Amino acid sequence: MTSPGSTPLPATGPSGPQVSPTVRPGPAGPPAAAQPRPGPAAPTLARPPGLIERRWPGPAGPAGPLVLAALTAAAVVGASTLTMVRPGLGWLVAALAGTAALVTASVVRSRTLTSAADVTRPTAATATATPTATTAAAATARPGATGAPGRVAQVVWAAATVVLVAVGTVRAAGWLFALCLLAAAVTGTLAVTGGRSPLGMLVAATLPPAATVRALPWAVRGLRSGRPTGSGIEVGRIITSLAISAGLLLLFGVLFSSADAVFADLVTGLLPDISVPGVIGWAFRLLLIGGGLLGAAYLVSRPPDLEGLRPAPSRPAHRLEWTLPLVLLDALFAAFVLVQLTVLFGGAGHVLRTAGLTYAQYARGGFWQLLAVTALTLLVIAIAARRAPKATPGDRLLVRVLLGTLAALSLVIVASALYRMQVYADAYGATRLRLVVSAVELWLGLLFILVGVAVVRLRAEWLPRLVVGTAALALLGLALLNPDRLIAERNVDRYLETRRLDVGYLSGLSADAVPALDRLPEPMRSCALGEIAAELPRDGFWAANLGRERARRVLDTTRVSAGVTDCLGLQRW
Repeated sequence: MTSPGSTPLPATGPSGPQVSPTVRPGPAGPPAAAQPRPGPAAPTLARPPGLIERRWPGPAGPAGPLVLAALTAAAVVGASTLTMVRPGLGWLVAALAGTAALVTASVVRSRTLTSAADVTRPTAATATATPTATTAAAATARPGATGAPGRVAQVVWAAATVVLVAVGTVRAAGWLFALCLLAAAVTGTLAVTGGRSPLGMLVAATLPPAATVRALPWAVRGLRSGRPTGSGIEVGRIITSLAISAGLLLLFGVLFSSADAVFADLVTGLLPDISVPGVIGWAFRLLLIGGGLLGAAYLVSRPPDLEGLRPAPSRPAHRLEWTLPLVLLDALFAAFVLVQLTVLFGGAGHVLRTAGLTYAQYARGGFWQLLAVTALTLLVIAIAARRAPKATPGDRLLVRVLLGTLAALSLVIVASALYRMQVYADAYGATRLRLVVSAVELWLGLLFILVGVAVVRLRAEWLPRLVVGTAALALLGLALLNPDRLIAERNVDRYLETRRLDVGYLSGLSADAVPALDRLPEPMRSCALGEIAAELPRDGFWAANLGRERARRVLDTTRVSAGVTDCLGLQRW
């Protein structure tokens, strides 16, 4: 406290007296203009991610050494075992090796996600302080966050792929194996991409070629890094181990081959052709298989998000807009079905009594029309199910009745087409085309049953996957029936009853038909088996096939007579 006129004491603080700054008055005049302060920098607008970056960003890090080693080994095995002329055991071995490599990539991905989840798992204090960041990190580490398919679906599609490829080991029919390979390409794509909706499955079909291109920088980064991953293995050590293993196998293989002739034949069958054309073919297969496996591993390591690829919900149509067309279409289908029922109960007599109608015209005139009707019917059901209002119980009941009736009437049309093809086969014999047509018709009937179930439930998100799955099952069922042998048996039975046989067609079947054709009496037997026996050379180890081996046993028991020359003269219709 100070008295008037006394001098104020300086303020004291913890470290001594503090001197207040002396304010000196400036000259009188107007105040100085305020200096402008620099404002905040304008924010830089980041480019929004594109569709591919959002849906398919790809793996975050480089390819792991273990993944690259597994892919390389699988590519070498596939290039060394595949037989390009005839299907055999090598295709199954290549499929198993590729599956093992992709499983390795999937396991490495799961471990990486688990490690990331452990790193980002918060403590109580961290979770309390930063809940938003914790939630985002957990969402990133969650395996299903990238749109990956469920484990069960992935295993089912992968197993279907291997089983479809395995058909080439037990069946000698090349046309059947080609169909199985096409189906295996579809199921394998679904196994690594996980498409479920119709649009997602269509997009998934275009991803493997793009994945191979995008995977090249990913693999190069993995080779350059050379750092050990969770397995602790470096690329250099893996390459060294593979080189040492190959050298030891080559050294001891040569020694054992020189010691035993049987073992030498076995080793010769296992090793690929070392001629110039053989090496070029091996290198081409290596690049093709390696590129495909690399793209598949890229997809497995970070699957695309295909779940959101669905068409936008459309505006429900007025009840009259879709009810009247479906009622008229149901009436048309009902009229056609009534006619078909008279045909089914009338039997062959109805066909013969129809003016100008033969068995061939009756059967051939039904399948292609059925196929067009089936496609259009499925399209009509899909559009009506999408546009029809389902807000009230009355609307839902109307959808079930009209669409369910259409699906049920379509089943009768499928049965009519099957009957037409049966009449045609009884009159002119069984062929591959007629058997495949019957299998397609049965699959269409199953498809209409599934559509009917979806209409009753008013939910069809599971239907696209079942369409592909049932198609693969139908093809596997056809392979289980052994189609070439079944065709031969039906034609042989028909010959024994009617003495009519198309020897030229039967001689063009595969080795699967040999056990059935062996029942024919001579000289028909030799005419039917002569061409098959001439094109049945001994298989190597990787070309081993159960159907061809059975045919050799039959032909070794009873040789084909070489004295028959006029086989066309023996052909009976």
